[in-house]
Amino acid sequence: MFRKVRRRTDGRRNFDSNPSKGFTDDLSRYPRRLTFYRMPPLEEITLEEFETWAIDRLKVLLEIESCQSRGKKFKETSSIVTPILSKLLPLNPPSKESSSLYQERKKDHYSHFILRLAFCRSDELRRRFVKAETALFKIRYQQLGLQEQREFVDSIDLPWEEVSEGEREQFRDQLLSCSYNAIRSTLMQTVDYQRTQHVTDQQISAYLDTVKFYRLPFEYVPELVSTRQSFLHLGYAYVGEFQRLSLIATEFSNFLMEQLQATMKALPTLDEDDRLVPVLNNLSKGYVAIDYKLNGYGVGEGDGSDSNDMINAGNVGQFVQDFPLCMQILMEGVQQNHHLRYSGRQQLSLFLKGIGLNAEEALKFWQQQFTAMGPGSMSVEKFNKDYRYSFRHNYGLEGGHIHYKPWDCRTIISKPGPTKNEYHGCPYRDLHRDELSTRLQQLGLEDDTRLGEVLELSERGEYQTACTKVFELVNRERIDSCLKQGVKVDESSIVHPNQYFDRNRYLDEHTEPTKTK
Repeated sequence: MFRKVRRRTDGRRNFDSNPSKGFTDDLSRYPRRLTFYRMPPLEEITLEEFETWAIDRLKVLLEIESCQSRGKKFKETSSIVTPILSKLLPLNPPSKESSSLYQERKKDHYSHFILRLAFCRSDELRRRFVKAETALFKIRYQQLGLQEQREFVDSIDLPWEEVSEGEREQFRDQLLSCSYNAIRSTLMQTVDYQRTQHVTDQQISAYLDTVKFYRLPFEYVPELVSTRQSFLHLGYAYVGEFQRLSLIATEFSNFLMEQLQATMKALPTLDEDDRLVPVLNNLSKGYVAIDYKLNGYGVGEGDGSDSNDMINAGNVGQFVQDFPLCMQILMEGVQQNHHLRYSGRQQLSLFLKGIGLNAEEALKFWQQQFTAMGPGSMSVEKFNKDYRYSFRHNYGLEGGHIHYKPWDCRTIISKPGPTKNEYHGCPYRDLHRDELSTRLQQLGLEDDTRLGEVLELSERGEYQTACTKVFELVNRERIDSCLKQGVKVDESSIVHPNQYFDRNRYLDEHTEPTKTK
């Protein structure tokens, strides 16, 4: 993706000069899993690492942003994001092999600074980046052990002092009063509470004796002061260590915003480097190709001959209720007009291939639709002459024998929207508000508040989040039923139409066969 042109190299370091000589794969450069990212990277990395590391981090931040837009609580967001973090951006505890820890922390450090370059360009991009990074910071902080948390707190330069034993006794009643609810919530997460379902005042008082308190100027914790979760004395706020995350996260977000503004001023110096600018431009758009492997309901490639034969030309219409809205509209279009234009044919044909419709059944389906009686229909001879080849081509049976994969949401959104008599595209982007509202009501979203949430997401350009929100609202009862039975449910963002279908089929298998939508 980078232009291959001859460039001036005066003054530019290269890999042969080994500017990172002296750096070793020990943890002295990255001593802790959590950091404020105060020191910029000094070593050189390859262009491939520059791009792939940034994309991996962006996938995590986009998932966090999606959870926030869908109204997920912090605990729910953490449970959804943690598996993605473990896969794309792991930060294992110090007990692991040091060389692996070094590479993990190096990737985390560099990916953060690369995305700073991409998201420093406007107020909106900076705000989004700070919000998502702060949430990631809080998730990682809570994954640390207590000792690691204390070591990290001691390492950062914040204007607080640990409260002495004398002050603790002097203000014990006040500290207990402002911390009562927070301590009670903490104890409710313990194994003892799960067994007894009861927290006593004696337990809360005893827990208070084990907690460290810090004293700092009250203006650093306005949210704790306003909610009376902090004791004030002579202009100082007294904060328990179980509340310090609020303070640290605020400091992190303020520091990061300052650094983004400084980065924006320095960004023009990168304009001469035509290797990096295209990457940064693509990253700032906020869309990445997230890998999604089709599960047992569909096929990933080939002619579909190895897929299960549950779905065929005769019964594919019975599964339309499991389709995402974009594919429901395409099915409606081909059934009404007995024809789809090229983009619509490609989008629907590859989707049906993904859900398990093999090449032979696909040809039957499209021939039936295009030759059925009605407006736009054609003869079998015309279908075979003009369309048979293209459908076989999608299955890798003609031409270059390429195994085309179903389009993901990013691909669909990147293409031009539909014009008159076209049905392809993303309805959350392409439909007028009133028409989209009507479509959503037909899916079962009759609550004005919930309907308004989806429409607002669409108008903000968060199309994949809107689709994920619709899936959650339409299937809320079935999802809750699975969770009550201890059945694992994937609540991450939907990034692929076939992913929407597969999740519906998964819920079908683990709930009652009859469902209303």
